[in-house]
Amino acid sequence: MAMPIQTHGTIAGAAPGTGGSAEGPSYRSALTLLASLFFMWGFITVINNTLLPHLRSVFDLSYTQTTLIESVWFIAYFFASIPSAKLIERVGYQRAMVFGLAMMAAGALMMVPAARLPSYGVTLFALFVIASGITLLQVAANPYVAVVGPPETASSRLNLVQAFNSAGATLAPLFGGYLILGRSTSGTAVAGSTAVLTPAERLADAQSVVLPYLIVAGVLVVLAVVIARFPLPAMGAATQRSAKADRKGLSLWSHRNLVLGIPAIFIYLIAEIGVANLFINFVSQPEIGNLTHEQAAHYLFILWGGMMVGRLVGSVIMRSVPAERVLALASIGAFVVMLVATFTTGHVAMWALISVGLFHSIMFPTIFTLGIRGLGPLTEEGSGLLIMAIAGGALVIVQGWLADRYGLQISFLLTAACELYILFYALWGSRVTHALPEPVAVG
Repeated sequence: MAMPIQTHGTIAGAAPGTGGSAEGPSYRSALTLLASLFFMWGFITVINNTLLPHLRSVFDLSYTQTTLIESVWFIAYFFASIPSAKLIERVGYQRAMVFGLAMMAAGALMMVPAARLPSYGVTLFALFVIASGITLLQVAANPYVAVVGPPETASSRLNLVQAFNSAGATLAPLFGGYLILGRSTSGTAVAGSTAVLTPAERLADAQSVVLPYLIVAGVLVVLAVVIARFPLPAMGAATQRSAKADRKGLSLWSHRNLVLGIPAIFIYLIAEIGVANLFINFVSQPEIGNLTHEQAAHYLFILWGGMMVGRLVGSVIMRSVPAERVLALASIGAFVVMLVATFTTGHVAMWALISVGLFHSIMFPTIFTLGIRGLGPLTEEGSGLLIMAIAGGALVIVQGWLADRYGLQISFLLTAACELYILFYALWGSRVTHALPEPVAVG
């Protein structure tokens, strides 16, 4: 995938004397704009967390069928990552971002006929289109932020920008809770209610998603227009793929930090998405929080807020503490609170699950930057594989199956197991076996 390569504190290919410093003002505006993209895809992704319990009631779905919706979302990462990289290489970052936002807007608009029918199949397709647009933005933005500055602060920088992703994720439950769950019969039902919705109530509940997705589509179109007209800094030769000669004889598979980082991203996504998607159903249970789905959405706000705070704090800490050490401590904390959530009840279990957001916060951006560390001219290909590994979120369906078979609370043992692999990666798997020199772009 096309991306700038950082060399000696400047962006490769930037003309001398043009403010091309990696930390200079000409690139701060670009990073600010990228932060808005991180915000939007975090916001839209987490709307799903309020949408899933809603759809479970509308279509009378099992936990397996409910988590299949999120699996389709993350399967998009697997299928769309490589085409996204090729599109970025062909048309450049700016046009690709506009195209990605347009795809997301189109998918949001598809939710209107999906709600009016209502149709489970059309809903799945609409969410796949939205996720494909987000994939395109992810393929461009994550590696860009990672290399647009000193390598030693890459994890700090990506955690900082990812905090905007968490800000969007934090606000989404309030938006979805008010406009989706708060305007539906199932969303405001008393906790533990077994009443079956009438056909008229199902139709009314299904159509409650129309307004929020129309609002989302409108915001995405406005953002696409802004980006299309925004004077992003020209990256010159830095936006071209490294010459084949630079990559000749080099193998991605000789880099342990990447080879083990790919499954680390994959496994981490199983943990994060499993917690987020089943959170409302979990805390709504009479023996846990005894809440309505609408009330539970407010606690989901706290979970994502913890991720935002964690990324901001992590960004500061990792300027002086090695990223792999912070990742190890976070994985231990996440493992402990998941065991508490699994084997206790009441508010202790509820707050344990909420607190995992704080520990999960730094995991994705930190694993990503550790995974591409030392890749040199292979950074492009390595980044693409790491983004593709986000498809691990599709395996949340496994947790749905466990919840149906053994109980929702026991299913979180899968999350605890995922934390142990992250600990292994932080302590051993992330070590760079040999670092390649950064290529110097010509131009």
